[in-house]
Formats: sequence, structure tokens, C-alpha cells
Amino acid sequence: MSNVIKTFVFLAILTVLFIFVGHLVGGKAGATIALILAGIMNFMAYFFSDKIVLAMSGARPVSPSEDPELHALVEEVARRAGIPKPQVYMIDTETPNAFATGRSPEKGVVAVTAGIRRLLSREELAGVIAHEIAHIKNRDILISTIAATIVGAISYLAQMAQWSLFFGGFGNRDDEEGGFNPLSIIGFIVAIVIIPIAATLIQLAISRSREYLADETGARIIRNPIALAKALEKLEAWNRAYPMDVNPAQAQMFIVNPLSGKSLLTLFSTHPPIEERIARLYRMAGAL
Repeated sequence: MSNVIKTFVFLAILTVLFIFVGHLVGGKAGATIALILAGIMNFMAYFFSDKIVLAMSGARPVSPSEDPELHALVEEVARRAGIPKPQVYMIDTETPNAFATGRSPEKGVVAVTAGIRRLLSREELAGVIAHEIAHIKNRDILISTIAATIVGAISYLAQMAQWSLFFGGFGNRDDEEGGFNPLSIIGFIVAIVIIPIAATLIQLAISRSREYLADETGARIIRNPIALAKALEKLEAWNRAYPMDVNPAQAQMFIVNPLSGKSLLTLFSTHPPIEERIARLYRMAGAL
């Protein structure tokens, strides 16, 4: 199954979970309120995502005169990808990494660390930039915002279910004589505990599938999967040895997990296993 299809399947499952919890807790009205609240919060985050992420990471703009080679490389890769040249930012840390943000190709931003400029060859850096530009081209910020909105709405509904159960609201769903209905309690417990966890896991799975897709798209843009594979090998090794000091919520933005030095279960990871990403790129190289 392609990563594009996987993304839509995951989003469909999230939607089904949301509808189920919404009707269980408050019918259409409760579900609508939760979706509106989550939508407002995530719309604001989406609209200002570039400014928020850049500020949190400490990134600063880089002028063409400061790093003409980097600007030329970003411009070349963007031209190959068929999108406008993104803004270029730098993070002053020696740990090599990179991320992209921007709610549309016209608002795209590519940020790299100072360390990545010194570690990678031009071909490897082109692979990293192509991966980040692929995120912009594939509108991954929009997709992640949609997923976050649905998961956020499910979280609100789960909290509503928790309070409803606490105050005996499930009694309204019992039989007409007001008899005890254990299925109602089981349904509320599932809504409170199981479904929010499942929704979060699906959201993380979407993030991982988009990373695979960005690898594939980026490798096709520069027609050099091996360069990106070698870059990932170097970046993973350095980030395991010298993890970046970033907010965990921001980790999913980077090309490799900046918290790689800390133990993370694959199921709860925002990034696919680096070995699998590299293996796919090598297989892709053999097919090109």
C-alpha cells in the first residue's frame, strides 16, 4: 500500500473513531462542539505554524550573502520540485538536522543546523533539502493539522465522557426504567481510555508514513536516493550521540528524530525506523 493511500486510510479511521465517540457522548451536538473547538485551536496553530516552530527552535534567517552555496542549493532543488524557493533559516547548533515548515509552497521555509553544513557533502545536503522541500510540496503541514484537529476533538470528547460517567450521565442511555446497563459503562470506558490512545497512535502512524513519502519524493526530485540514504546514516549517528535540546512536541518536524539518544518505542515514535528508511532508499536506487 502506498504511503499516500495509507494516509487517507488513517484519516478515515480517525474520522470513524471521532464519529463513534461523538455519538456516544453527546450525539451530533457534542461532536460538533468538540470539532469546532479543536478546529479553532489547530487552525491558529496551522496559520502561525512557521512562526511558532521557528521561534521555538531558535532558527534565524540566513541571507544569500551569508551562505550563497546553501541558497543556491535550495533554489536548485525547489526548481526541480516545481515550487517557489522556500525561505532559508539556520539553527546555531552543532547537532546536524533540518526541518521544513510553511502552510503552502508559497510560504515554505527550510531550516538547517550549523552542524549539518559542516558534516554533509553537497550531494548529501541536497538529499536532505529535497526531503524537506518534499514535505512542503506534499503539504504535510496541512495533513498533520487535519489529523491533529480530529485527534484533538476526540480528546475533548473523551474528557466530556469522563465527566459524564463521573456524574452519572450514562444513566440517560439506560433502558426506560432507568435500569443498570453495563454496556453503557463499557462504551464510556472505551471512549475515555482506548479510543484516545488509538487515535494518538494513528496520528503518529500518519507522521511516519509522511516521512517515508518525503524520502521517496525527495529522492525522485534529485534522482539520487543513495545521497539521501548516506545523509540519514550520518544524521542518525550524530543525533544518537548528541541529541538536540528541543521540545518533544517539535521533534516530528525534523528529518531525523532529534531525541534519538533517548529510548523511544517504535509504536510511539514520530519517525520510522532509520534502518527501514535507508533500506527503502537503496531499493529505490536499484529501481531507478
